[in-house]
Amino acid sequence: MAKVEIYLKTTCPYCIRAKRLLDMKKVEAIEYNIDYGGPKRDEMIQRAGGRSTVPQIFIDGKHVGGCDELMGLEYEGKLDQLLAA
Repeated sequence: MAKVEIYLKTTCPYCIRAKRLLDMKKVEAIEYNIDYGGPKRDEMIQRAGGRSTVPQIFIDGKHVGGCDELMGLEYEGKLDQLLAA
């Protein structure tokens, strides 16, 4: 199974939705909570090419984007392939 990382905030509805999809896929993602900013937020922005919204999701170190992009991959039937790597 691929390594999945997600930067999120606790009450963010998009983060909750993305986590729900990953949970349905039985993916144990590494979660980085950035509710209060700090070094992890700075790391996320750097890794995501300047994007500062949450969630930001990485699969095997590759930035796939946020919730909309994750849902798009699922809709296109490409998410399972990425997760299986």
